[in-house]
Amino acid sequence: MNVRRLSILALTAMFMFTGGARAQQGAMITPNYKDADLGQVIEAVSQVTGKNFIVDPRVRAQVTMLSSTPMGPGAFYEAFLAILQVHGFVAVPSGKVIKILPDANARQLPANDLPDSVSSTSDEIVTQVIQVLNISAAQLVPILRPLIPQYGHLAAYPASNMLIISDRAANVNRMVRIIQRIDQGGDADIDVIRLEHASSADIVRVINSLSSAQGAEGAGGAKIVADDRTNSVLLSGEASQRLRMRTLITHLDTPLEAGGDTQVRYLRYADAEKIAAKLKEQAAGTAAAAAGGAQPAGGAGGDRSITIWAEPETNALVVTAPPKIMRSLMQVVDRLDIRRAQVIIEAMLVEVSTDASRDLGVNWAVDGSNDNFLVGLFNSAIGGVSLSDIAAGYDQITNPPADGGGTAIAAPGGFTLAAGRRQDSGTNFAAILRALSSNGDTNVVSMPSVITLDNEEAQIKVAQEVPFVTGSYTNAGQTAGTVNPFQTIQREEVGNILKITPQITDEDTILLKIEQEVSGIAAAASQVSSNDLVTNKRTISTRVLVDDGGMLVLGGLIEDRLTESESKVPFLGSIPLLGELFRTRSVQKTKSNLMVFIRPRIIRTAEQAAIETNSKYNHIRSLQLDRNDGKVQLMPGVQQPTLPELVGPTAPATPVPGLEAALPGDQPTGN
Repeated sequence: MNVRRLSILALTAMFMFTGGARAQQGAMITPNYKDADLGQVIEAVSQVTGKNFIVDPRVRAQVTMLSSTPMGPGAFYEAFLAILQVHGFVAVPSGKVIKILPDANARQLPANDLPDSVSSTSDEIVTQVIQVLNISAAQLVPILRPLIPQYGHLAAYPASNMLIISDRAANVNRMVRIIQRIDQGGDADIDVIRLEHASSADIVRVINSLSSAQGAEGAGGAKIVADDRTNSVLLSGEASQRLRMRTLITHLDTPLEAGGDTQVRYLRYADAEKIAAKLKEQAAGTAAAAAGGAQPAGGAGGDRSITIWAEPETNALVVTAPPKIMRSLMQVVDRLDIRRAQVIIEAMLVEVSTDASRDLGVNWAVDGSNDNFLVGLFNSAIGGVSLSDIAAGYDQITNPPADGGGTAIAAPGGFTLAAGRRQDSGTNFAAILRALSSNGDTNVVSMPSVITLDNEEAQIKVAQEVPFVTGSYTNAGQTAGTVNPFQTIQREEVGNILKITPQITDEDTILLKIEQEVSGIAAAASQVSSNDLVTNKRTISTRVLVDDGGMLVLGGLIEDRLTESESKVPFLGSIPLLGELFRTRSVQKTKSNLMVFIRPRIIRTAEQAAIETNSKYNHIRSLQLDRNDGKVQLMPGVQQPTLPELVGPTAPATPVPGLEAALPGDQPTGN
């Protein structure tokens, strides 16, 4: 016992030297620190409590702790946990050691699981699983989350209606008490009010509109629901609120004055004229069923007590009918007059093609002596140029026409090696060796997009009208000897045409009826007259089913073509080596890949529509601003025309993540 006291006294003396802790009898100490290093405090706690610590290098702080009351090792350790909490650190047990880390990592570290009780004074990190009995655990998360620090954890497990909380023990104990007070079973009854004259849906709409205008949440704290099948109103809530709502509903459920059965219904989304025609058929069928299946006299308008007509200027329906039929018609209007979803469709046509050609051959000609008698000739076009073409160009250079006219001869491409002799006497000859290699690559991306309502056909057309000559004739003029030529021209559209009709299903998939046409003038025909224009046309007509936001390939074409041709003199062209002088060869290889993709997305709210619109608007505006910084070259002080900046509620306050990736950007576009 004396040895133990001596060791405690020695330890107390060391505390007074390092951190200011003063030991009392029975291992009681009075710690006092002022701007002491946290590492020294950890060392003192380890010696007093006998615990082993592993300290993260980021754990650094200057600690001040003033105490006038002696405390034991357990209380000293609790005070040490409070010091760590004040400075943003946490002590996490791990086996026989305790790790001291910044509290930002606390949620990823193991903590004590206390299934029975949680201390209300400890600052130790603990994890508690709470069973919620009367309310939804998921509904408690947004309410309790502000009470949990950033390093803590709060989550709901809906399958078993449990809450998982990880935090310091004192705060977890407080959260448990709060949850126990909230998790109380409700004792509110439900009243069922059967209506005689009014429509339950109309009554609920009026009361909810009144509550919204007053800024109340719900119907004054009570919940009100309409049952269209029994034309009843269901009330739940406190007794006083239910009594107040019952009085109001009873007052509204009265017959119309002077026996009037006419309602004026202003439509929000539907077309009143179209709805009126359908309601007349509905009313005629209802009247026929009430008459035992016999069609009333006068067809749809046979029942004179039912009249339905539309007012286009205000988009309103004027309906006169008995209360029962009126409720039936208003239920139909309620289900038809709804905000319809929209669909934005992006079509992507991608064409990647390569072509390569090789031409090699020899042309030659030999004429006789003096009389220019032609002895031999081998003239075959190589790469579109023959010996006669080059000779014509040479004549035009050496013997230009006297009037300065003549046809310009383009210089041949590729490698051309020529030799010859042209004199007034002797044997003349000419020979050329032609080698031509050409390569071409094409990369075309067309991305037309269009937005439309559900079940409404939309069409986007980005095209040019190209003239095609369909006929010609001449007509004698009024003056003798004059002729007036005429040509008939028909213009056809060439470009991108997308016609599409979307239909949204219950599973958020989209049924698309698509007609896609991409056409353009062939490259070889772009330099010819309108008589010889050639157009390339690619069309797709199909019906497909695509998930919301998904991408689907509509079709494509993969073509790999190889063309080889050879021209040679019979027998002579087959002689090894020497036969190359009597032969021309050409090879052309073309490979094309054409794919058409479609990506539809459903837009259900005005916010989603604003996001899509603003993103494309800002993208085009940024492209305009990037052009020479908005300045016009050679015209100082003149600004380029630019879209105005978006202002007001439609302008997004912050960029939408991932939205720029959905835009075509500066990708090459074309037909």
